[in-house]
Amino acid sequence: MKKTFVSMAVLIAFSVAIVCCGGNKSASNQHQVSGLRFRAFVSNPLFPSGIGNSPVINIVDALQDIVSPATISLLGTSTQPGLMVVTSDLSGTVVFSPSGNSIAVIDNHAEALATVTGGSTSVPGITLPGFTESMFVASDNVSAYAAVPSAPVTGQAPGAVIAMNLGTGTITATIPVPAAHFIVGSPDGNHILVFSDNSDNVTVIATALIATNTDPRQPVGGIGGFHRPVWAIFIDNTTAYVFNCGLECGGSAVTDMTAGISTFTIGSAAPSAIAPLSAATYGLLQGNILYVAGTPPHTRCGPGTAATTCGTLNIVDAASLQPTRSPLLITDGYHDRMAMGANGQLFIGAHTCTSINVLGGEVRGCLAIFNSNNSSVVIPPQIGDATGIQPITGRDVVYVCQGGAFQMYNTTTDQTFIPPTSSPTNGIVSTIVGQSYDVKLVDPPVD
Repeated sequence: MKKTFVSMAVLIAFSVAIVCCGGNKSASNQHQVSGLRFRAFVSNPLFPSGIGNSPVINIVDALQDIVSPATISLLGTSTQPGLMVVTSDLSGTVVFSPSGNSIAVIDNHAEALATVTGGSTSVPGITLPGFTESMFVASDNVSAYAAVPSAPVTGQAPGAVIAMNLGTGTITATIPVPAAHFIVGSPDGNHILVFSDNSDNVTVIATALIATNTDPRQPVGGIGGFHRPVWAIFIDNTTAYVFNCGLECGGSAVTDMTAGISTFTIGSAAPSAIAPLSAATYGLLQGNILYVAGTPPHTRCGPGTAATTCGTLNIVDAASLQPTRSPLLITDGYHDRMAMGANGQLFIGAHTCTSINVLGGEVRGCLAIFNSNNSSVVIPPQIGDATGIQPITGRDVVYVCQGGAFQMYNTTTDQTFIPPTSSPTNGIVSTIVGQSYDVKLVDPPVD
């Protein structure tokens, strides 16, 4: 599997908790800086300011699709804000900067850097021992974890899972796992599945055993088990669908070439047999349907595009793990983003894909939109990696960061749009200047 990725796959531990500051229409509960009640945050390392380009979080009015003039400055804490993770209670946002491998913690209500628990000083930036593209915050909204494949470990091969306390801005434990690249936490936060580069094993970490005298790690897999596993979706607190990347991620021997989905229950000695698919690096469980994306090596595209290779989208019955139809062609690249927008529009993002930009001709990048109502696929005319996808709850709108640009999609047309209220004279801004990387909703829907 390629070890340098531009975009980053993320798991957020969701819960039904709702913070009072987001859902009440009272002006007293509006947020301190922007005055907005339903917001999206966009990470932007190159926002123009009076001192040059500055690292900020842009704030978007998710009701009106208008960018607020207010920003959250990360100057001095985060040089290159990129990947973001929102806590399950929506109180905070964790922001990773690949420059310096630092993590900043934002207080969503204050629209500023969070303060240390019980104090008045800002939570210090957390410096990881290397680059991460996979992290999550547990359901307690304080414990966070990141996979760092290059983390130095004395006497062992590099790689570790880093445990952090967001209330104090400290690293609390380093759990060695060679080449740990992606992590997925169970809904209850009791276990972490760790996926390592070029490995047919999954390492299970019991979080309650971290920093005790008992080793919290349990490797599972081996010959006949997983085939280059890279991701998972938990069905409940103990059972997960595991995505086996197979040949796409460097599998070469007969034992680790097959891509597909296997079922694994924590505590089991081995997973179920792999249900074969054309490719499997990332996916989404929607009811009884499992959407699975990947790029099978040497898969040719159909007519109508200059791209020479394509990825695939498999639509799988979640009970039988059997595809319900033949794979659909989508953009190639390494798929690590997927979200269902309104009107059955499935947004699928990848990085390191084949971008085409012909003046007056074909334009395509790493984003594909699958219409689950009529099984059609649209490739929007925008080049670059798809690094952020955020459906706007209750609206026919999806925000996307692709190729450094922030775009708004209408799910009734699969077209980008500019809000009709925008004009050069009224001071309303409907785009973001700089380099948009990730986008996240930070409020519950407004009543």
